[in-house]
Amino acid sequence: MEVALQGTAGVDDREKAVQVAKNLRWRGVLFAGTITAMAGFVDGVGFVHFGGYFLSFMSGNSTRSSAALMTGDFAGWGMAMSLVGCFVGGVILATLITYPLKKMRRPVAMYFSAMLLLAAAISGYFLPQLTALLLAAAMGVVNVSYSRSGEVSLGLTYMTGTLVKLGQALGGAIIGLATGSDRGVYRLLWTRYALLWLMITLGSLGGVLAYLRLGLGSLWIVAAGMLIWASLAMIQELRTPDDPDEPSGPRAGTLTEIS
Repeated sequence: MEVALQGTAGVDDREKAVQVAKNLRWRGVLFAGTITAMAGFVDGVGFVHFGGYFLSFMSGNSTRSSAALMTGDFAGWGMAMSLVGCFVGGVILATLITYPLKKMRRPVAMYFSAMLLLAAAISGYFLPQLTALLLAAAMGVVNVSYSRSGEVSLGLTYMTGTLVKLGQALGGAIIGLATGSDRGVYRLLWTRYALLWLMITLGSLGGVLAYLRLGLGSLWIVAAGMLIWASLAMIQELRTPDDPDEPSGPRAGTLTEIS
């Protein structure tokens, strides 16, 4: 009985691996990767302008808040915690707004993020501190654009989970090559996760370079980019026929398909 259960579990694991590989289509990875690059762009601008605070990576701000508190830097603690609060607030608002939606959930979340990015670009001329809070909220909002069954299925602005999956896929690929087992499905899967990491890295590099030339005016670039990408997502959704029996999430073969 135990052997039979183990065999069933092995089959389930293989089927799950194959399904993951199928869902991570290159078109979807490239679409999500561009959003990730925009998040990196925002983080690059914010990190330089606001002195080492993160606008999309809240684990870093959480660590910084603790360090600031223990060293008596209460202003720094307040800044870090405010960014965390605005990020979470953005997730909450986007969840409430997109909850009744099914087909248009992704473009609506992306448009909402774009509006916050535009507001941040405008406030940069008058209230730079407000700019940081708006940017953090925008990054929280955009993460809701990839959700399935009420939960975020792909973290766009934080790469730790993606790097873990990258390592797992590489490990699976090595095992598959060494044993000739079905884990060979991982042989190219790791490249998708590597691309997502590369996109946020290149995006942050672009953000720093743009900031050195344009200052906070560089935010207009990422705001325009998010508007364009949200429009592409909306066009794709409008062109895809409804399927009442299909669960909420990207449809097979669509531009934004990724799990």
